[in-house]
Amino acid sequence: MRKALIPALILAASAAHAQEPAHQDGPGPNMVIEVAAADGTPKGTITLDLLADKAPNHVARLVELAKAGAYDGVVFHRVIDGFMAQTGDVEHGKQGGASIAMAGTGGSGKPDLEAEFNDVSFQAGTVGMARAQDPNSANSQFFIDLAPATFLDGQYTVVGQLVDGWDVLTQIKKGDANANGTVEAPDYMAKVTIVE
Repeated sequence: MRKALIPALILAASAAHAQEPAHQDGPGPNMVIEVAAADGTPKGTITLDLLADKAPNHVARLVELAKAGAYDGVVFHRVIDGFMAQTGDVEHGKQGGASIAMAGTGGSGKPDLEAEFNDVSFQAGTVGMARAQDPNSANSQFFIDLAPATFLDGQYTVVGQLVDGWDVLTQIKKGDANANGTVEAPDYMAKVTIVE
């Protein structure tokens, strides 16, 4: 089952305007993502502050996968201008992998997670866990908002906030709006590290 934001919600984001998020570190570890273009050209680094106090199980999963190198080489398979950039399909989303056409349909091989909805609002730079229609189906995929998306509040688990690299995030290659944001020759996470 595709681990994606429910497509009907996309339309509500089309009128949103991007704004740079506030840069403030929180209590969790940081996820540092080196972004590269499809041809391997480095595009820069983004840093996410993971909110372990708000979503401990989801953050633990992100940290575990990052430390294992599972996110290295995973594409931004779905990027919608004015809404969000989605990545994290470690099963099908590897750059140049045989199953890349299925990017966005997989997880990590680990069990899905129980929802940890919290009081953090989806704003520019907010990081949320992608899921299927079942609220308890988040696994490894996550998205970073390019603009406020408060219509997602209480429906998706917030796991972090961008604290550095807004310029890099906004330059991630966008997808086809008529194909639910699917990206041809997508940018990818060349290297993902955790700084505690």
